[in-house]
Formats: sequence, C-alpha cells, structure tokens
Amino acid sequence: MPAAVQRMLDAANAGDGDAFLAAFTEDGVVDDWGREFRGADAIRGWSDDEFIGKQVSLDVTEVAAKSGETVVTAQVGGNGFNGPSHFSFRVSGDLVSRMTIRE
Repeated sequence: MPAAVQRMLDAANAGDGDAFLAAFTEDGVVDDWGREFRGADAIRGWSDDEFIGKQVSLDVTEVAAKSGETVVTAQVGGNGFNGPSHFSFRVSGDLVSRMTIRE
C-alpha cells in the first residue's frame, strides 16, 4: 500500500481530521458515491459531517492495485455508514489526489 494511502487510513482511524486533510494534494477530491468534494474546506466539511465526525473506523480486508489506483476494501464502522466498502485512491507524489468511495 502506498505510504500516502496508509497515512490517510491511519489518520481516519485515529480521528485526526488535520492529518487526514494533510494527506491530500491541494486540489484533492473526495468522491462519495458521486458527490464530489474538492479542496480542503469542502473535504473538511464532508469529513466532519460524514466521516471522521462520525468516528469512522476502517478495518482493511484487502488491498489491490487496479488501473493506476490503489483499491482498499474495508469494513466500515462508527456512527455513520456501517458495512463493507471500497475506497479507490489516486496518489500524486506522496499525497492522495483523489479518494473514491463505493460499496
């Protein structure tokens, strides 16, 4: 798993919103089931409402490389969505440029 992706997952599991945001490129994007959040302010708002703010936990069950992306399958827990989910990450340098969430 790329170090940038691991840092992002670790930050989410630690409930560290600042570290989570710091793992993104300046123009980073979260695509949560087709809803896109671009840039730190938009991603922070989404995360506060639906991700880290819901005390998300991500128990990684599989990691694969597909078409230049890292696809992480995880069991999601917390006070929001609970269940299996797939997270696809695009990495640029040592930061994540895009995180896409699908079931």
